[in-house]
Amino acid sequence: MQQEREIIEQLLEAGCGEFVVCGGARNATLVALLEAGEGIRVWKHFEERGAAFFALGRVKDTGQPCAVVTTSGTAVAECLPAVIEAHYTAKPLIVVSADRPESFRGSGAPQTIEQENLFGDYAATSLETWSGHLPLHLNVSLEETKATAESWPAQLGGFLPDRLPFEVRSLRDFLDDGVFKGLIAMVGGLEDADREDVFYFLKDLGVPVIADVTSGIREVLGDLIIPESALRGNLPGRILRIGEVPIGRLWRDLEDASTEVLSICRNGLPGLARESKIIHAEPGRVIRGLGPVDAVGDVRDDFLKARPLLGRVSELLEACPDSEPGLVSLLSVYATTGEGLFLGNSLPIREWNDFAQRETPYARVMANRGANGIDGQISTWLGTTAEIEDAWGIFGDLTTLYDLAAPGMFSQIETKGRILVVINNGGGQIFERLPRLDDLTEVQKAAVVQPQEMKLQAWAEMWDMDYHKITRREDFDDLEGGEKTLLVELIPNATQTKEFWERL
Repeated sequence: MQQEREIIEQLLEAGCGEFVVCGGARNATLVALLEAGEGIRVWKHFEERGAAFFALGRVKDTGQPCAVVTTSGTAVAECLPAVIEAHYTAKPLIVVSADRPESFRGSGAPQTIEQENLFGDYAATSLETWSGHLPLHLNVSLEETKATAESWPAQLGGFLPDRLPFEVRSLRDFLDDGVFKGLIAMVGGLEDADREDVFYFLKDLGVPVIADVTSGIREVLGDLIIPESALRGNLPGRILRIGEVPIGRLWRDLEDASTEVLSICRNGLPGLARESKIIHAEPGRVIRGLGPVDAVGDVRDDFLKARPLLGRVSELLEACPDSEPGLVSLLSVYATTGEGLFLGNSLPIREWNDFAQRETPYARVMANRGANGIDGQISTWLGTTAEIEDAWGIFGDLTTLYDLAAPGMFSQIETKGRILVVINNGGGQIFERLPRLDDLTEVQKAAVVQPQEMKLQAWAEMWDMDYHKITRREDFDDLEGGEKTLLVELIPNATQTKEFWERL
């Protein structure tokens, strides 16, 4: 019991005051000590993969470390997807895995795997050298002792991550002497602490901006915002990327382009396989260090010519109101009433970028974009919004199938006004529009798209959710949250959806 107590106290001292515990015999003493600790917040989940993503959501919400505690064997391996996501978004997710004694290693004995350094490059393994900007894995070999624990006072320390590197010269040089010609800003997901600085910087700079909804500033940049489609066949000479890797297709097109790119981001990764420049730092801090910038002037005429494209989209949304883009567009208006918005990969977040309303900012916008995966999205949403009312989450049907156990947390979180929207279009329809699949047979394409005929009302009943189905625009009239989580199954009109994309 002494070893377990020391591990917990060290984590508390490092600023980790929240723990998500999963049941098991090997980690029973850890769980008992955490429950007995006065001042420790303990969440409980029966499924390790969802627990790890919920813990990641708590990190996103609080900015503080949160630890998931597992038993031995493949239980700890279930945390790998969340650890990967935390790695690529530079989040202090902690995994504490109970392990069998060292003598069992390599034996193949029940519930024994090689847990040491299980997450490889994705997580640190020493609390003493941990930077606080990446996941941490602490693997604890434990004997089978009696699991008892008396109440004890927990002392929480402050979370003091290493300060990220800081330099502004690269940004200053990038913006110097006539560089503005052909300069575009692309803004991906931003931390709350960076948004105000980035907003005023871009307003002062005055260059055209492509901003993801996860930036939190897309709806307030006004005429600076241009559609990504404005750059088709007209790539700019320079791009200043701020925040996470942008979501749209344009960013991937840069792999084969000569466009000069400078990225300012917290994880220090360029997001491109080819040569580009990178500033590994907090974007807001770099911008504050840069000081005032002179306005470039009006948005370039080349990009103003693209504004009719937005009008064309509006016309199609009116002509095909029950298409998937049409219903998502109206949904985006209703979602402005929420206190938090979480967008799950991958089609919902792209459609939100393209078709959502652009006038009213959302209270808090979040997403998992580190590895661009669909794993654990609902669990992360529940973690990020555990304590707020009127939280909205928008997910695809396959994303939902990946996380069906997530509602097991409902009894521990705020559910008043919570609205879980699932866009049920019958499978991975985002693949239908990939040009590289055009030459596949229908059988081959179906193997990629993985069509499904899932109906969600029974899932709502299983987890005691209210249920509402939307198949046409008029169905929004009765959309209203209550005391319980409301599951909204949004089923687009397939004919109108096909017509929309063909006419676009």
